[in-house]
Amino acid sequence: MEDGAPIRILVADDHPVVRGGLVALLRTIPGLEVVGEAADGESAVREAQLTRPDVVLMDVRMPGLDGVEATRRIRAAVPATRVLMLTMYDDDATVFTAMQAGAQGYLLKEAEQHDIVRAVRAVVAGEAIFGPGVAERVLGYFADPPTAPAPAYPFPELTGRERVILELLARGRRTGEIASELYLSPKTVANNLTTIFAKLQVAGRAEAIIRAHERGVGGPG
Repeated sequence: MEDGAPIRILVADDHPVVRGGLVALLRTIPGLEVVGEAADGESAVREAQLTRPDVVLMDVRMPGLDGVEATRRIRAAVPATRVLMLTMYDDDATVFTAMQAGAQGYLLKEAEQHDIVRAVRAVVAGEAIFGPGVAERVLGYFADPPTAPAPAYPFPELTGRERVILELLARGRRTGEIASELYLSPKTVANNLTTIFAKLQVAGRAEAIIRAHERGVGGPG
């Protein structure tokens, strides 16, 4: 980004009202320019490659390709573009998976407007930024780190959404419960489970749960 040039932003969110509100807000702020919108992960990746924004405001849960996997692809295809997650989910698995995918910031949608604007400017400046609740969790993790380096995720072939679904499956959740918890349709969850079973080369739910537990994924809860 050239000195004095506006910060160019792509907004990715599958909820039209939320997306429209963010775009309207950002267009009122001097020094910010909205260069594109996307309603799902695939569109976000495509728009990022076309517009090459300075920062993407990225939702986590979106139809088709989720925000975490979209972040991973954007960071690979357009390394100069920063990604700021803006979501209602603050569970550990989602936060750390997003950061591992290359996100530079993580805010909840309940954040104040000035916090969102400040976060956009911060990530473009090269800072990592988190909402208060998320920051507390991240700082707590590093204040009391594991005695040994954290191992890589045992199933790297899975996308971000598939990892979350496998985690819930391994905790004993049924398809309908997973769908409700992740705000997805049961059919979408079922399709993801079919893909997970194929990638893990297992015959079904029971075998997938055993494989997950053997590799330290999931458990009671």
